[in-house]
Amino acid sequence: MNISHSKAGFLALALLATGIANADNDFGIGFKVGTLGLGVEASWQPLPFLDVRVGANSYDYNDNGSRAGIPYDATLVLDTYYVTGNFHFPISPMRITAGVYSNGNEFIMANDDGVDLDIGGVTYPSAGIGTLTSVTSFGSTAPYLGIGFDFTLAGKVGLNFDLGVLWQGEPEVTLEASGLLAQDAGFLAMLEVERQQLEDEMSDFKAWPVISLGFVYKF
Repeated sequence: MNISHSKAGFLALALLATGIANADNDFGIGFKVGTLGLGVEASWQPLPFLDVRVGANSYDYNDNGSRAGIPYDATLVLDTYYVTGNFHFPISPMRITAGVYSNGNEFIMANDDGVDLDIGGVTYPSAGIGTLTSVTSFGSTAPYLGIGFDFTLAGKVGLNFDLGVLWQGEPEVTLEASGLLAQDAGFLAMLEVERQQLEDEMSDFKAWPVISLGFVYKF
């Protein structure tokens, strides 16, 4: 497993953090871990019942399994940055969170096992297929809605818990073969059938569950 970085997200976070700190407002910065990967977050609370947060999440997770009947080695690339508004309830740690994410989450999959594969209902030799590769991506902008709980000790050190849904939208799936069969019209027709089946399965991820735990320090 490898950690990657959302450069634009971290840059935006750093710029906002600098501006807020210089303004001497109620400012906090923290670190998060959850289903969107590892993250860093800055917050600013202009009103007692409202705060604004910006952050970035990033992580690469390697796995393997079967999709649409074909075994793949897969990498889940988690890469998002975001801005949220957080509406707090009086005399309660609970809040409602709504926001928008710049979404770079992807599934990158490959099969080069050297075995014959059933593609679109037809079995093809591995030598003709070569390496089968697929990339699944989602909408570049994704809305988020959730609830959260913020706990603070001595007004400085805090613990945040978030639970929500990131709506990534319908997936866009590519599926390509590197072998000689990639020049065959009949094979390409079956490959398109397989791609559509894979796209249908990957639609399970259009609503991404978000669970995270964060630690924050307030200045």
